[in-house]
Amino acid sequence: MSDLANQRRVAASILKCGINRVWFDPERQADIEDAISRDSLREFIEEGAIKAHPVKGNSRGRARERMAKRAYGHRRGAGRRKGAAGARDPGKKVWMRKIRAQRRALREMRDEGVIDRGLYRLMYRRASGGQFRSVAHLTAHVETMAGRAR
Repeated sequence: MSDLANQRRVAASILKCGINRVWFDPERQADIEDAISRDSLREFIEEGAIKAHPVKGNSRGRARERMAKRAYGHRRGAGRRKGAAGARDPGKKVWMRKIRAQRRALREMRDEGVIDRGLYRLMYRRASGGQFRSVAHLTAHVETMAGRAR
């Protein structure tokens, strides 16, 4: 086996990569050994006798698998948690999720004619005041109110 360290170093500089990424064609090693100028090495690169291996990356496969499991609740148990409940899901975010869902439900009910504008305004103000736990609670309340109105 011949010593191609110098050719490898020069080829790496031409290819703009590290020496470990330089590949020499095993069939042409004797020719490459004779090449001592940058020009002759450039010719070998053009011919394809010298190439740079592609850059290796880190696989995201395992990460995707883990994220998929977390999407349906796995790997989220008590032993995995570090912050308090309020740090993991801040109160403001919880409120935003809840109030947006309730306001959306109210808009739909108003647009479909389930409730009139007056009842919509009343329920909107109550939702803003935090009277309802969820959309289901709001809907149940609307049904009782609509029943009273008739």
